[in-house]
Amino acid sequence: MRQRLLLGPVLVLVVVAGLWLDQFLDGQALPGWLGSLADPGGTGNTAPPGLVLLPIMLVLSVLAAREMAGIFKSKGLVASRRMHSIAAVAGLLVSCLMPSEADGVRAVAVVASAAVAVLVSALLYHSRHASYEGIVAAAGGVALSFVYLGLAFGFILAMRREHSAWTVLYVLALVKGCDTGAYFVGTAFGRRKLIPWLSPGKTWEGLLGGAATAALLGALGAWVLAAADGTPGGTRLNPGIGAILGGVLGVLGQVGDLLVSLLKRDAQKKDSGRVLPGFGGVLDVLDSPLLAAPAAFWILAAID
Repeated sequence: MRQRLLLGPVLVLVVVAGLWLDQFLDGQALPGWLGSLADPGGTGNTAPPGLVLLPIMLVLSVLAAREMAGIFKSKGLVASRRMHSIAAVAGLLVSCLMPSEADGVRAVAVVASAAVAVLVSALLYHSRHASYEGIVAAAGGVALSFVYLGLAFGFILAMRREHSAWTVLYVLALVKGCDTGAYFVGTAFGRRKLIPWLSPGKTWEGLLGGAATAALLGALGAWVLAAADGTPGGTRLNPGIGAILGGVLGVLGQVGDLLVSLLKRDAQKKDSGRVLPGFGGVLDVLDSPLLAAPAAFWILAAID
């Protein structure tokens, strides 16, 4: 707990600073070659949304993918940290590089093509020594990293392309606020186990407390964001919708936590890694936003 209290504020500060810089650079003029590299499909001389967020997320996706491969290895399955990392990065880049004006058919074609390329690459990589032993599980694991640690994670970048960095921070605060509320309420008042065979520490009281915390943050955050309505990347929210959004995303975040717990329990692992003292691994921190991000993207799109 002491390590969480020490490291937690540092992580929050890093996230806020990164998103602030991303918002600050949005639309700023860049040198010709750098502008063309940063925004190949745009004007070629301005910073696009997500310029700072993308490299941060690429690093996180690689670290999480390596932990995912470690979970598979702990289960005694064939897994390659390299292929899991490539798959996660591929899924993330699909979300980032998809042209904003792409129609539905073309967007589906891009995602499907990337999925096929990743799956075929995994099959070829794991059979390179003229062996098919464990190749089904290996390819399945790579596909999981592509979908969950790439495409699902990439919805955060997709949100950034449509909204301000502060909207992204708002969504992350709702999800993690639910985590925090669930922990403290569950510790103080938890009596009824939520899913004892999967996560003995989680309780119904904690879940309700977390959802209430996220709903409160949603209402307050919507009031703050409303002041920026009409600015580039703003979103139309009111406290009522914000409270509902907070409750929904908070609960989905808890489900995401449980889904990753399924994998860890099967591999007899408490944490996905040890890179973040007090929290475990990167995947342990990202588990709740991974499932909430796609829902947040579509809900915000419906609100706008």
